[in-house]
Amino acid sequence: MLKPFLNKGILEVGCDEAGRGCLAGPVFAAAVALPADFHHPLLNDSKKIAEKVRYELRTCIEQEAMAWAVAKVDPEEIDSINILNASIQAMHLAIAALKKTPQHLLIDGNRFKAYKKIPHTTVIKGDAKFASIAAASILAKTYRDDYLLKLDKEFPMYNWKKNKGYATRDHVDAIAQYGRCIHHRRTFIVRSIDIPTLF
Repeated sequence: MLKPFLNKGILEVGCDEAGRGCLAGPVFAAAVALPADFHHPLLNDSKKIAEKVRYELRTCIEQEAMAWAVAKVDPEEIDSINILNASIQAMHLAIAALKKTPQHLLIDGNRFKAYKKIPHTTVIKGDAKFASIAAASILAKTYRDDYLLKLDKEFPMYNWKKNKGYATRDHVDAIAQYGRCIHHRRTFIVRSIDIPTLF
């Protein structure tokens, strides 16, 4: 059973990211403030939910949330500042895009840099503990998946429509055959071989 909030009576926003461990594509993050009485029986960590259900939940979250926003940081920036900082930056961008100012932030994981002077709490596996973080994980995951589906049309050889940029066997084999493209993260080691940049 997901907890509705950590601090009662204030505007509390849950944050989560998607795509941190991928070889290609941006890292996405979402920030979501849910009503205290929000409940959906299927809401959970996005990794534990079927794709069809994730998109059904996204519609519900966007309709019922008090505020929500999604942001991304592209591969070039990920390579420049590293994936941890890029994930945090994506969260900051999502928080900044909210139409309401949070009074407290719930962050999935154990690392975060304070956003302005808003107090925050990091929660390991928070997307399986708090509804707002779970909702953020749903938005971040589905928006990132949509983005990778668009990229797949440009570079179908990597099969991103299926692997979404993760280091699956088909993706790694395609990189070995075709090289990296402009959407790959150069600082992510795939194999102990020299992989050319084709595009």
